Amino acid sequence: MASHTPNPARAVRDLADDHVDRLAALDPVLAGELGHTDGQDRLPDLSPTGQDALDALDRDTLDRLSTLTGGTAPEDPDERRCARLLSERLHANLDVSASGEHLRAVQELFGPVQGIRLAFTLMPVATEQDWANVAGRMSRVPQAMREYRDSLAEGDRRGLHAAPRQVRRVAEQIDAWVGDAGGRGWFSGFADTADSASVGDAVRADLDSAAPRATEALAELAQWLRTEYLPRTEGTPDGVGAERYRLATRYWNGADIDVDEVYAWGWSEFRRLREEMTVEAGRIKPGAGAAEVMAHLDLHGDVVTGGEAARARLQTMMDDTIADLGRTHFDLAEPLRTVEARLAPAGSAAAPYYTPPTLDFSRPGRTWLPVTADDRYPMWDLISTWYHEGVPGHHLQMAQWAYRAADLSSYQANVGSVSANLEGWALYAELLMDELGYHTDSGSRMGYLNGQMLRAVRVVIDIGMHLSLPIPDDSPVGAGLRWTPELGREFFRAHVGGSDELVDSELLRYLGGPGQAIGYKLGERAWLAGREAARRAHTGRGEEFDLKTWHMTALSQGSLGLDDLVGELAAI
Repeated sequence: MASHTPNPARAVRDLADDHVDRLAALDPVLAGELGHTDGQDRLPDLSPTGQDALDALDRDTLDRLSTLTGGTAPEDPDERRCARLLSERLHANLDVSASGEHLRAVQELFGPVQGIRLAFTLMPVATEQDWANVAGRMSRVPQAMREYRDSLAEGDRRGLHAAPRQVRRVAEQIDAWVGDAGGRGWFSGFADTADSASVGDAVRADLDSAAPRATEALAELAQWLRTEYLPRTEGTPDGVGAERYRLATRYWNGADIDVDEVYAWGWSEFRRLREEMTVEAGRIKPGAGAAEVMAHLDLHGDVVTGGEAARARLQTMMDDTIADLGRTHFDLAEPLRTVEARLAPAGSAAAPYYTPPTLDFSRPGRTWLPVTADDRYPMWDLISTWYHEGVPGHHLQMAQWAYRAADLSSYQANVGSVSANLEGWALYAELLMDELGYHTDSGSRMGYLNGQMLRAVRVVIDIGMHLSLPIPDDSPVGAGLRWTPELGREFFRAHVGGSDELVDSELLRYLGGPGQAIGYKLGERAWLAGREAARRAHTGRGEEFDLKTWHMTALSQGSLGLDDLVGELAAI
């Protein structure tokens, strides 16, 4: 782990770095994500005892922060931002833990099992020692699955259960992993990629032994979920209710939200975007509606066949965008200019995603494209998505944080990231590319609007389903009724382009991660409000507003919650 020489000028940031080092010792997966070399053959403790250790660390750091600051905000801006973030994030963590969410964490996208599988895809695999670490970590998968079951069993004893819908889906997801690589399992397929020329017999034997045992442990977990845990969840609602939703929105957004205001605003955004999509559809196919045009583009637009061909196309697009925007709207350090497009492993959720670089950039930022059932990839709906996932979206923000980690803290640059800030920037990046006129390919602006509509629909469905809110009388679906997952699916299907697989995956995502999906539009709103406030301030002083400078200064502040984001952006 890193060592830190005491420096009074950055005492809060040093405390934050120390917290990250101690957290990485408890969570070897996080350590690997950060680029630490210790513990790469281990996995975190997924049992209730493991969570207790995390909570104890958070409390200790909060106590030390209180002693350090005396309850007064530091004068230095970087110290002040770090103190605010550290306090808000750790309190949010403890509140969620106290509610027992880790004891019912069965979710398609955000669950512990998914995190463990993802960890293997991020491990270095260049040397024999790297593969020895992989084998060691694989050998610990059975223990991790037992610890996870211990947590769920404790939740059962306390009457805290995941919803049946989530349990069934995760069991199906595990089935896909177990059935991968011709029925030998995903872990065996991953082990097969080890180069026999650089891996000796002993490591090869360890891989061949550990991989099937890891797969067997997953299969046993799926069986346990179906036969023992699922019956215990009967009657557990899909929606989490007001109190759990309040805790979740604070965790994902770094703010307490006014759900009535946000729900009404989400509907206004839905109506605005529906009109824009109708106009755009008419430009592409006169007289046709948005749904008809998107179906037409799926069949007759720019469609790439084959996952590898689509990956290569997206890689070229990101490389070109970096070369272009790096001259005009961003000042990019050399490490930020590398980002990889990859195919997501089997059994992933249907939506693309991004993984950030290590703090030393030994592993670059990566975008991940899920392979579709028909292996066809309509580009009209992927171009704006890759502006979001790659450049100028997630990659530029998270890689710039990593680049500035030594000036900030590793907590501000990675561990303390706030979802609404991240997703808000990435959605703002999509909007920026529309403002800059980058949608020159046929249908790509419809893809941008469809992505915006997806995020607006997320707001009304996520809040509506979890709080069982009434649907407005002018709604085209379910008018006057209260939200249910079934109405959510019908509404989504009617207004957002995409496959049935995507629709089902999205609904499971909202139900399994309450409050996360609303952060895209809320974050974008905050980024736009901060930009406009900064522009007005410069104009009021008779100064020119330099968007490039604003972008780079904003991206260099590190993570911020929505409580602080607009004010910090406005002051640039």
